[in-house]
Amino acid sequence: QAELVESGGGSVQAGGSLRLSCSASGFTYESACMAWFRQAPGKERELVATAAIYKGGINTYSADSVKGRFAVSQDAAKTTVYLQMNSLKPEDSAMYYCAADPTGYSCGMEKPVKEGFGHWGQGTQVTVSS
Repeated sequence: QAELVESGGGSVQAGGSLRLSCSASGFTYESACMAWFRQAPGKERELVATAAIYKGGINTYSADSVKGRFAVSQDAAKTTVYLQMNSLKPEDSAMYYCAADPTGYSCGMEKPVKEGFGHWGQGTQVTVSS
């Protein structure tokens, strides 16, 4: 049974930082495409970043809206991916979700879509005040 457990959300002032964690289990992590999405009230769920996991490393992608501010990393031994968020803005406020595509296929797409991810975490709230 695949499971994704997120942690690390919270409230922070603009310009601050947070690090989200996503602990994965129940599927083959080493070849998966892991992703972070976010959804603000009344808005569509949008892709924030992806991480193509392979033996010995990770290939990452970040959406233009967060490029240079957010970074994805992993601890392969813990099958955990992280989203380091720096220089946070009020418009970054949203529920953040970790997602997994165990086939890895989604990370090969030019624009990964949420429908390609079969496993989701429960979400963690990030609130940035001005």
